[in-house]
Amino acid sequence: MNADGSGVARLTDNSARDYDGDYGPAWSPDGRKIAFSSYHPIIFVMSADGSGVTRLATDNSAHDYEPAWSPDGQEIAFSSYRHGGWNICTMYVGSGATCWTATGAEDYSPAWSPDGRKIAFTSERDGNWDIYVMDLDVHPDESVARLTDDSAGDYSPAWSPNGQKIAFASERDGDSSIYVMNADGSDITRLTDGNAGDYGPAWSPDGHKIVFSSERGGDSNIYVMNADGSGLAHLTDNSAEDYSPAWSPDGRRIAFASDRDGGSNIYVMNADGSGVARLTDNSAEDYSPAWSPDGRQIAFDSQGDSGDRDIHMVEYREGVGAP
Repeated sequence: MNADGSGVARLTDNSARDYDGDYGPAWSPDGRKIAFSSYHPIIFVMSADGSGVTRLATDNSAHDYEPAWSPDGQEIAFSSYRHGGWNICTMYVGSGATCWTATGAEDYSPAWSPDGRKIAFTSERDGNWDIYVMDLDVHPDESVARLTDDSAGDYSPAWSPNGQKIAFASERDGDSSIYVMNADGSDITRLTDGNAGDYGPAWSPDGHKIVFSSERGGDSNIYVMNADGSGLAHLTDNSAEDYSPAWSPDGRRIAFASDRDGGSNIYVMNADGSGVARLTDNSAEDYSPAWSPDGRQIAFDSQGDSGDRDIHMVEYREGVGAP
């Protein structure tokens, strides 16, 4: 693969299976494996070069998706439709699943704490979409604590790198804005007030910044701010849709998806918004960029003319998208 984004490698070929799309790539912490969902949905794991595609033994004929690796790379958390609703489950790779929630409600978006002892998630089990956390050190029936309690929607929990804070999006004050709270749910603070939709907060690796997508200018663009909400900066500004920002492991770059040049493609820019470079250039639709742990590759899912999605990867090296 070339560092300018040419020669993109296709990692999965869904025509080999009885499913119509692969999406949501998630790198293992050591960079050797990629987990992903395949439309049924079912979770698969493969080597980083696309070989050895293996269906996880989730012992379930229903639906499993949203894989998220534990920090030590030993387990995968995921959302699963079983027990009469969507629940949060974990499994050691190659073994059976343990479901930590079994309420028959809707539990989604599992996010591991940096120490691997807790998982935050979104649920409407109590009538509203709120943020909850489960403690993996106690019995599943006693593990879940409610962190937010508001009649509006709270969603997209994201742990700070030190595990002390959780950022999330909420509609509690009208349009979706970005909030932060302590890991125990205390001291909820509103960070953005753009009178428009702010979505998908993501912490920088050093915990000093939060990047997010916003529709405050009428189109979806990418913004960054300090972790306390100060220093808000507009990183992209165009009439297209820029979304799904993802920090590089060293915090110097941000990858994102954009349809600024037609169909959705993968781009990268410096953390201050300069040096925007297009990494993919094809007639397909490319989504969900995910950096490898060493920052040298970006996995993403791509939807071609056939309508099927597959997992692809493009190489990134120093100098692309940089001055």
